[in-house]
Amino acid sequence: MDKLVEMKNIYKSYDGVAALKGIDFEVGFNEVVGILGDNGAGKSTLIKIISGVHSFDDGEMYIRGVKIDPKKYSVKMAHNLGVETVYQEKALADKQTLWRNVFVGRQITNKLGFLNIKKEKEETNKIMHDLMGFRGVGVSADSVIKTLSGGERQGVAISRAMYFEAELVILDEPTMALSLQEVKKVLKFIQAVKDRGKSCIYISHNIANVYPVSDRFVAIDRGKVVGAYNRKDLSLEELSEELIRYTKSSTQINQGERIS
Repeated sequence: MDKLVEMKNIYKSYDGVAALKGIDFEVGFNEVVGILGDNGAGKSTLIKIISGVHSFDDGEMYIRGVKIDPKKYSVKMAHNLGVETVYQEKALADKQTLWRNVFVGRQITNKLGFLNIKKEKEETNKIMHDLMGFRGVGVSADSVIKTLSGGERQGVAISRAMYFEAELVILDEPTMALSLQEVKKVLKFIQAVKDRGKSCIYISHNIANVYPVSDRFVAIDRGKVVGAYNRKDLSLEELSEELIRYTKSSTQINQGERIS
């Protein structure tokens, strides 16, 4: 088993509209893969299939060597296989505390089945110290999420995934609307995922953000993989030029289709 995720010829349609058209995609162990593409390209559909939110119509998918049955695959099964997803929207409950956010849906209970709040707070403090690198006294397990900065919130969501032993952390636009300093914090958290031997899928519109922390890049357009690149083989400028070149070509094809 040399691949963490392997997708072969995956198709997915919604109400007769094709979202994915024969996608081949893979993620290796201890690898960060950046997915690039415009809105509507199929990026979100791809990760929702991997994370168990949506099923696929045709093709084959394997996670950690397990062949996935699209009729039985679910978010819970994805969690059991080590797949955790952080969506750009609704990743955390803003009005709740850190400890409640970390353990939502997977609470720690005692022998009688009652919620063990003390243990959850202790574990949250460990997560903040060991995974997030919070050393100050201004933030605690009882801090409310809305008091944190954007980068810190993403850090909480990523650290939560790492705490639950995720082999693959999927990030959907984690740096959207963040300042440069906050972006740096998020990229540091992503690097921490790789440093711990885990893998990551990083979806972004911003090539400059995804480039420094990714091992490979996959470009998707209109439900198809249109390019795959290794970071070691090209610079940020070369990657940008390659994508611009493809975008122009794709636009010309689209215009030709509409004219015909």
